[in-house]
Amino acid sequence: MNPSGAPTPADPGEDQDAAVVERQLGRAPRGSCTVAHRCRCGLPDVIATAPRLADGSPFPTLFYLTCPRANSAIGTLEASGLMARMTERIAANPGLADRYAAAHRDYLRRRDALGPLPTRESAGGMPTRVKCLHALVAHSLAVGPGVNPLGDETLELLPEWGAAGPCVQVPAGGVPAGEVPA
Repeated sequence: MNPSGAPTPADPGEDQDAAVVERQLGRAPRGSCTVAHRCRCGLPDVIATAPRLADGSPFPTLFYLTCPRANSAIGTLEASGLMARMTERIAANPGLADRYAAAHRDYLRRRDALGPLPTRESAGGMPTRVKCLHALVAHSLAVGPGVNPLGDETLELLPEWGAAGPCVQVPAGGVPAGEVPA
């Protein structure tokens, strides 16, 4: 992904990445996508999706978390009531609210660079509440630390999901390793 948030051009590992993402999700991803972040084992863990599906309908989720281990760990945090506590903190802390609103604007700017949508909704409940930690973590991983304060905070609470090795079986030929620049 380039600095504007737009997906990078296709590379030789794209077909292998697509196969891995399909295995991670248990289905083909909706719409077109590129890898926005890789876990330490080299597999995609966040994809960037186009703002419109093939039929032209809006798809406002730009960054989508694909790793089943990360998704499971985040689901446990969501079940603990963390989202409600974060939403209360946004309402009570103007500085946090301002940083979270800036994260929302960053998300919209990156999505709009790929094609504007009629909605000003972003993901995860931004800018005034938290309704999906998965979306906030995906945003933080894709763009790096310091942009989404609650995504960064959630990442600090998670175990290192790539430490146990690949979350899915890698297709023959492997997947190119290394970080995709944000």
